[in-house]
This record gives sequence, structure tokens and C-alpha cells, in this order.
Amino acid sequence: MKQHLWSLFIDVINREVVPALGCTEPVSVALATAIAIDKLGVKQDASSVNIEASVSPNLMKNGMGVGIPGTGMIGLPMAATIGAVAGDHTANLEVLKHVTAEDVAVAKQMLDNKQVTVGVADVSNILYAKVTVFYQQRSVAVTIADSHTNVVAIEEDGITVFQAETQVKADTNNSSNPFEEATAQDVYDFAMNADLEDIRFIEQAKVLNTALSEEGLTGNYGLKIGATFRKNEERGLLSGGLLTEVLVRTSAASDARMDGAMKPAMSNSGSGNQGIAATMPVVAAAEFLKADEEQTIRALMLSHLMAIYIKSYQNKLSALCGATTASMGSAAGITYLLGGNFEQISASICSMIGDIAGIICDGAKTSCAMKVSSSAGTAVKSALMAIDGIRVTGNEGIVANDVDQSIINLSALANGSMTQTDIQILDIMVNK
Repeated sequence: MKQHLWSLFIDVINREVVPALGCTEPVSVALATAIAIDKLGVKQDASSVNIEASVSPNLMKNGMGVGIPGTGMIGLPMAATIGAVAGDHTANLEVLKHVTAEDVAVAKQMLDNKQVTVGVADVSNILYAKVTVFYQQRSVAVTIADSHTNVVAIEEDGITVFQAETQVKADTNNSSNPFEEATAQDVYDFAMNADLEDIRFIEQAKVLNTALSEEGLTGNYGLKIGATFRKNEERGLLSGGLLTEVLVRTSAASDARMDGAMKPAMSNSGSGNQGIAATMPVVAAAEFLKADEEQTIRALMLSHLMAIYIKSYQNKLSALCGATTASMGSAAGITYLLGGNFEQISASICSMIGDIAGIICDGAKTSCAMKVSSSAGTAVKSALMAIDGIRVTGNEGIVANDVDQSIINLSALANGSMTQTDIQILDIMVNK
């Protein structure tokens, strides 16, 4: 076992699995605005500012139709505005945690007054947001790039006062990236053998995302996918069991998260939905199977770290739905909870790639909960197949016999030909 990687794995998990309130793309815009307001020192008079935001095409795609926490509205203009009025510039991905109804009323008036504009930037960065806030004769511009909280530049009155020395391409691609030499086997070895106290912190993902799931089942959010499953179970149209529990509890969390619920998700790889997809199927399976505390912790760690490992081969944002790759982590966790070994865990991931590779990301919105539930259902199906020695083989499609090569093949699609798919998706969306 490559135990020298274990401390690096823990570092990566602590960077990539963090609380996030709302969809992380518009939240990054809100954060940039909140920082700019703080630099201007005009928080008490934020309603008087004008805001210009310029974002990368991928960020525009993921911010056009998603709910902004606490506002009852969708889209980047509201994200930028509420970030100015109520954003906490110190709270990173929870920047909007203090939003009130009064703040929302002020923000709506600013939008009605056309004080906010949002456009697409001609940049090569996959994730990019530059927000300029104007107040009387002054201005502050804050640029976030490459990861959702990574401030790379600040300008005051047109003069650059901060410039990051290096722009990190992605959090997992820096000098402490353990995945340069790691394999899926190493991820498994760590999750199974690390000291339990060293990885117990992953339980917080269960706590946050379970609360979000319960909110989705009791509130009126989005397309109510989770509530629909539950209602039809009660009607007798769906039977109870492992699959139903996974579908109900996973999609309910996404329902709430995508429609602006004021509860944080524990994210994974910069995405709340990916965090939900890596958490809730495992939580539901662990409770259904009556797993003990240690088994649950190790399954969650396996799921989250495997999801990060798979995502490390891909661009931060792409035309490939991130819930699908995060659910591959859940497939690993569920297979383990069913008594599976590494060979069976590898088989479950390969089967998922053979099944749901190519589900597109056409922006963040309430219907993401449907893709989350589809991915979670496939995780259960692939795990059950793997336990019985059944898998998609290397003779079929893009799947290889080796799990790491299968992951590489999937990622080649996401980073290659699907970049053109991304362009086409955005063109369709902005011209509807």
C-alpha cells in the first residue's frame, strides 16, 4: 500500500469536500461581488452600486436557470445583486447564508432599476467570473478563476492591487496532487485501512446532506422528484426497498439544493450535486443494510475520494454531468457495504461507465435532480450486478477491463469531443 499518499488524500478531501450553500457557479459570482463591496467599504449603501459581471461560457451555462438561495429567484443577475446586498465575503461557498427577505426586496429593486449586467467573457478558463462594482467615482473589480473561491486578481479604480502568483488550474492539480501516482486501488486501500479517527470527519457529509434531503421531502422545492417517489411508494405504485430509499433520499436533497433552499450541501469537487450524489446513496444504503458506524464512515470516504479521483482526470466544468461521475463513487461505497471486494467495486464503476457515460450537463437547474436520481439508481444497479459477478466488460464500448483505463476513457470524452458539445449546448440555451 502507498501509505505515503494517505496524508495527501486527507488534504485533498479537506479541500474538495466543503459546505456550499446554493449552486457553486452563481455563488462564486456572489462571492466576487461581496469581496468587491467589502473593498469599497459601502456595505451599508450597497443598493446604490452598479454591477457588471463577465463570466466564462461554462459558468454562464450553470448559472442561467438555477435557484439562488433565500431569494426565490434564478440566475446570475440575482446572484451578483444579492451578493452585494447581503453577501458575507468571509464565508466562501456559504457567502449567502445571512440573506433575509428585506435583502431580497432591495436586490429585486436593483434589478428593476437595471443596476446589474451579466455577460459572457472571451476567456479560456473553464471557470471564470470577473465582477466590477461601481460606487460614485470609484470601482473595484474582483476576478475568480479555475476554482470557485480562487481570487486571482483585485483592481481598485483600475489599478491592480492583487495578482495571484500562479493561477491554479484546479485544486487537485497542484504540487500536492496525490493522483499523479495514485490508482483506484490506492483509493480503496486508504478508505479501508486508514485510522478511523483520521477519516471520521467525512461523517459531516452525512449530517449536512441528510438535513438537505429531509428539507427536500418536507418543502416545496423544484420538481419534487424525491417527494414524488415517496408519494408513489405510499400509493403502492412503487415498492419499498434499497433502490427506492436511495432514489427518494438522494433526489430530495438535489430538489432542495437546486431550488435555493437555505441549507448547505456538503460539496464534492466544487459541486453540491456531486457531493449529494457521493453521499446520499451511501447513507441510504448504509441505513437500509444496518451498517455499523465504521462501515458507514469507510463507505463514505471511499465514495467521496473515488469521486474526486475520477473527477481529477476531467476539467472542472464540462458537458459531462458531474452527478454521473460522483455516483460512481457511490457505486463503490454501496458495493463495499454489500460485502464487495476491490474487484467487485471496480466492476461496479466500469458498469456505470458502460451505462450512463455521456449524460450531458445543460446547466444547473431544478431538473438536475432527475439526473442525480438516474445516476444514483445506476449506482445501485451496478453494485448489485457486481456482487453477483456481472459487469460491463472491456469488449463493450468505451469500457476497458481495467477500472483506471475505463475512467481515463470516459474522461477523454469529457475533455475532448464533448467540448464542442458544450458549445452547442450553450448556443441552444442562450437562443431559446
